[in-house]
Amino acid sequence: MRKKSVLENGIRVITEEMTSVRSASIGLWVDVGSSAERPQVRGISHMVEHMLFKGTQRRSAREIAEALDSVGGDLNAFTDKETTCYYAKVIDRHVPLAIDVLADMLANSLFDPEELRKERNVVLEEIKMYEDAPDDLVHEVFSQQLWEGSDLGAPTIGFPETVAALESSDLRAHLASHYAPNAVVLCAAGNVDHDEIVALTRAALGRQSGVATLPAATAPAVQTSLVRRSKDIEQVHLVLGGACVSARDDRRYALSVAQTILGGGMSSRLFQEVREKRGLVYTITAYGSTYREAGSLAVYAGTSLKNAQPCIDTILHEVDRLASDPVGDEELRQAKEHLKSSMMLGLESTSSRMMRLGRQELVHGREIPQEEIEAGIDAVSTDGVLEIARLAFTPKRRALALVGPTAAAEIGWGAHGA
Repeated sequence: MRKKSVLENGIRVITEEMTSVRSASIGLWVDVGSSAERPQVRGISHMVEHMLFKGTQRRSAREIAEALDSVGGDLNAFTDKETTCYYAKVIDRHVPLAIDVLADMLANSLFDPEELRKERNVVLEEIKMYEDAPDDLVHEVFSQQLWEGSDLGAPTIGFPETVAALESSDLRAHLASHYAPNAVVLCAAGNVDHDEIVALTRAALGRQSGVATLPAATAPAVQTSLVRRSKDIEQVHLVLGGACVSARDDRRYALSVAQTILGGGMSSRLFQEVREKRGLVYTITAYGSTYREAGSLAVYAGTSLKNAQPCIDTILHEVDRLASDPVGDEELRQAKEHLKSSMMLGLESTSSRMMRLGRQELVHGREIPQEEIEAGIDAVSTDGVLEIARLAFTPKRRALALVGPTAAAEIGWGAHGA
């Protein structure tokens, strides 16, 4: 059962009890991500996330790392375009420790200049790591092209020059502006008691004060074209797609169904046509990305230079077919069942449930019951799938990102145009 309380200072506490497990996942969510950053400080949200692990008034960086390691727990964090989350997974009896560590990081971090100097180098190495991982890099190239010039299109990790310029005072200002209680949500899923979680959160964070100006989500302008990044590698990595519906749009269910039909599993159209029938790739998938006021639907594939153009041509044929020919009743039914079953399997994990609690609260401001989600999926029609495919893949609306060897300069839209 899901329960929600709001502390006197505005921090929201949301729990979901799972009595059949002995673990618990705790997430401390903050309503800020890279899309709320000024261009001069790109990457600051991600840097703050890193620095919250580097020492507080009560614990050194090593003591933070050892606190949950010593009891067999996990402690980690992530920053995305619109949110930041610090999370832990522990055996139920260690929940008080997990909340204490997470709260200590949020409330008492030092932002020591020497630690920041070292962590800037760590993040600069992380940027280089992504540059050397073309299967990751191509997604960033695609986003930057699709939403060029917008905050949503900028890389969450930042740019080398903006990261190198960040100072402790910048991080403290970011924390003061965005980490106030009204922007914080603590979520817990697993073998937990709601009243106990509320009491622990109040004791740890109840004295926090201030009011954050919450980010105002906007729909970015869409830039569609072909963009290339030359890399001395064996394969060509590509993402083809376009802008689509947002996380708050009821058509998001049709987006999920369309993505599943196109490239959501081994029986999907792209897997069967591009890999099984033609043997052009090892990996191909379709994925939807949704934000509060924007979204996209895209296809990723990695293939050899000689197979790249046939691969793109086949993908384009399949996305054009999805946008022009109605999906059959049986294929539509199978896609819906695949989605619902995958979702139910995910709910067996305390981590997945905690993530869903946080995202639903920050994106929708409410719980979306499983029954409502399944009803939304069941309501998707053939026309709904056609609409999604036309939104994302109409030639004038789609973008293509390529990362690969210099010789890939000859690869493009082929006969399908753009």
